[in-house]
Amino acid sequence: MSSERIHARYVSEHIGEQVTLKGWAQTIRDQGKIAFVVLRDVTDTVQLVITKNDDTDVLETVQNLSTESVIEVTGTAQSSDQAPGGREVKMDSLTVLSAAADLPIPVVEKEGETPHISKRLDYRWVDLRKEETRTIFEVWTEMERAFEEFCRREGFIDEKAYLSQSPQFYKQMAMAAGFENVFEVGAVFRAEKSFTPRHATEFTGFDVEMSFIEGLHDLISWEERMLVYVLEQIQETYGERIKELYGTEIVVPEIPFPRISMNEAKAILAERDIPSKSPVDVSPEEERALGEYAQEEYGHEFVFLTEYSTQVRPFYHMRSENNVTKSADLLYRGLEITTLAQREHRPEVLKQQAQEKGIDPQSVDYYIDFFRYGCPPHGGMGIGPSRIIKQMLGLESIREATYLFRGPKRMSP
Repeated sequence: MSSERIHARYVSEHIGEQVTLKGWAQTIRDQGKIAFVVLRDVTDTVQLVITKNDDTDVLETVQNLSTESVIEVTGTAQSSDQAPGGREVKMDSLTVLSAAADLPIPVVEKEGETPHISKRLDYRWVDLRKEETRTIFEVWTEMERAFEEFCRREGFIDEKAYLSQSPQFYKQMAMAAGFENVFEVGAVFRAEKSFTPRHATEFTGFDVEMSFIEGLHDLISWEERMLVYVLEQIQETYGERIKELYGTEIVVPEIPFPRISMNEAKAILAERDIPSKSPVDVSPEEERALGEYAQEEYGHEFVFLTEYSTQVRPFYHMRSENNVTKSADLLYRGLEITTLAQREHRPEVLKQQAQEKGIDPQSVDYYIDFFRYGCPPHGGMGIGPSRIIKQMLGLESIREATYLFRGPKRMSP
């Protein structure tokens, strides 16, 4: 589909133009000679229309479309007094990105047919697609923003805590719920030995998940832009003090960052006589060597390491050819600070990949269930802010960058 995606809210600004929309098929009405689909995205809903005199393939697709399937549509935006909001899109093409099974609870409820709260919570990601439910969290977000802004103005330091092992599955649930782009700052708990300068049993993580991505490159591009902005802000405010106290300069990186595949990395490391413990992963020593290579070859402090083998990636990472995943790690001054990946959103593929990993599909059935009712292509990343601070300031360990470090032998203070 040729034109760049717009959101439903802005269709009125493109009357007479070809537009592309992506979202959920909220309602479908087939009246024989004419068919309507109401598409919903994170901003609004818009009516789509097709007649039997138009493209028969599109009409047939609509006639076989299931409610809440994720779709991509290209067509002409036009005014219509009969359409909700006074505008609609006459479809030229319709692609089903993710077909939805029969819904366990409705998204559009009829009066008196609201499911019991226990069932709504069983299928929370579907329940969250409803405008009234989503609005609760939009109000919550605004409340939190205003609270944080006030506290910062008053000289407070932000601190957040969440009791969770990892937000991974639940930020993906938000993708299935139609939130499209989410972030979280929260505590992460890991059962690891934590005796290294880079590990902890409890740490604060930055997590991001994005819908309707075209591939891993969208995630890489987003993180590049985010890090440039963050480092610009830090450099502007604290650059001189950091240089004075830590003897290191904040370097705002150039875009794009270097990208090296795992196979290329292993060849580079072999040329430098760096020992390798695994052909499909890198050790801390190898990371440091790749950081030095990026600095020497590209004059860059960051490098993306791509094409990780399925052997060392979770079952929910999307796979490409040659037994590699659509994932990457970002190294900063020779230390991994981020893992990024496109997620597998097809339930039958997820089930197969779980089995290949020796995981009983029933043990993750609640997770695979997120994707049975229409879920867009998506991906995300987990970022380690304490590792960024460690590298930025040249600290010996993330323990110095952690307010209260938690490890196997430290529980207090």
